[in-house]
Amino acid sequence: MSTAERENPTRALIDTVLFDFGNVLVTWDPYAAYVGRMDRADVEAFFEAVDFPTFNARQDAGRSWADARREIAEHHPEHVSLLDVYTENFAASLVGPVPGTEEVVRELRALGVRLYGLTNWSAEMFHEAEPAAPAIGLMQDVLVSGRVGLVKPDPRIFEAATERFALDPARTLFVDDSVANVTAAAGLGFRTLRFEDAAGLRAVLRDLGVGVRTS
Repeated sequence: MSTAERENPTRALIDTVLFDFGNVLVTWDPYAAYVGRMDRADVEAFFEAVDFPTFNARQDAGRSWADARREIAEHHPEHVSLLDVYTENFAASLVGPVPGTEEVVRELRALGVRLYGLTNWSAEMFHEAEPAAPAIGLMQDVLVSGRVGLVKPDPRIFEAATERFALDPARTLFVDDSVANVTAAAGLGFRTLRFEDAAGLRAVLRDLGVGVRTS
């Protein structure tokens, strides 16, 4: 592929990048919400008792935090205070931008590549995302799982994003840190990257003919 093709996204193999946010644009560490507030052992006991990945997926799917608190109070009353600490300090779990990705987003925007977000995130907590990672505010639009009641890797949320953003999956790079999410997107015809770091993202973009810098 020629240098001219690499530097002209209209002639690249893609014209759109669809970004996951958590641990792609913004680092999320749920334990960080408790630092200086609760002992790690107590937090681990809470997370194990409620099966935190499943618990969190229900929040991402649209369950309200008030409903979650009622369920914890019913089934694990000893952990209600730990849930309260988490919700009150959720912003602290967003520990800053993932190194290097904001620069990639800004380059893509300057090149005229369309930028969208597809994130598994609680609707009630999504307002905390952009302050923690300004690159999120550079998206042209975002589909938040908690607002539509669907979560990745459900194919329906990719279909909803395709319709909402007028995507051509074959010309869209989907970037996510989850193998399951990337696999689901690939099954629907998207070009995909299982995100590890900004350098890997740059390499894949250049392989697709997009003229981002090498580093």
